[in-house]
Amino acid sequence: MSLTFRQKEILSAVRMAGRVAVDSLATALRVTPQTIRRDLNTLCDEGHLTRVHGGAVLQSGVANTAYAARKSLSADAKEAIGELCAKAIPDEASLFINIGTTTEAVARHLRTKRDLLVITNNLNIANIMAENPHCGVMVTGGMLRRSDGGLVGESTLDTVQQFKADYAIIGVSAIDEDGSLLDFDYREVRVSRAIINNARKVFLVADATKLSRSAPARIGHMSDIDGFFTDQPLPDPLAQICRQHGVMVQSSS
Repeated sequence: MSLTFRQKEILSAVRMAGRVAVDSLATALRVTPQTIRRDLNTLCDEGHLTRVHGGAVLQSGVANTAYAARKSLSADAKEAIGELCAKAIPDEASLFINIGTTTEAVARHLRTKRDLLVITNNLNIANIMAENPHCGVMVTGGMLRRSDGGLVGESTLDTVQQFKADYAIIGVSAIDEDGSLLDFDYREVRVSRAIINNARKVFLVADATKLSRSAPARIGHMSDIDGFFTDQPLPDPLAQICRQHGVMVQSSS
């Protein structure tokens, strides 16, 4: 089915921002919210988008959203999650931080902590933590993923496996309703698994949009996690999984 000019404009807006809202689209395109809802339904039916409360996001599946779009998507929620998680990290701790825009938000709120050792495969996080003169930063080896500053590969795994950290702060691309933690790049998944296996406590940071996405590669399960920092109350099935496995859940809302 060919798309109308307005539907193409909507797709362009989602690709830029990662997520769009019905009301803002209606204002920008000078049509009614009902018209936008019909357009979004059409785009979802065609497999371009996925509906979420109040709007839509890019259809997820086998390819991740571009880094710039991920960074702007739910930016305020990520900052709130980052602040919440950072409060749970004490001074004088060692920690892994993996690739992700939400883990980068955590790093921004760790800049006032003292005597940390951060091991990361995320060059963006390394640069953020370099601003803290009381923090040691260990950057893993690996192949640079230019799209988002991530490091992946065998050298990355080798570095991670040399450490036993007090904490791991991990982000994921999607969380399945059965509690599976999912991502897109299998090389990144292998590193995240190693990080989980080599940390004494594992904290997951993810906003509510991750509950409406899918991704093909399995990192692990909520049962591997000690704490989950998010921005909204969890749906009942996932909340029950967390209770069953003793996962501490904290929400910024």
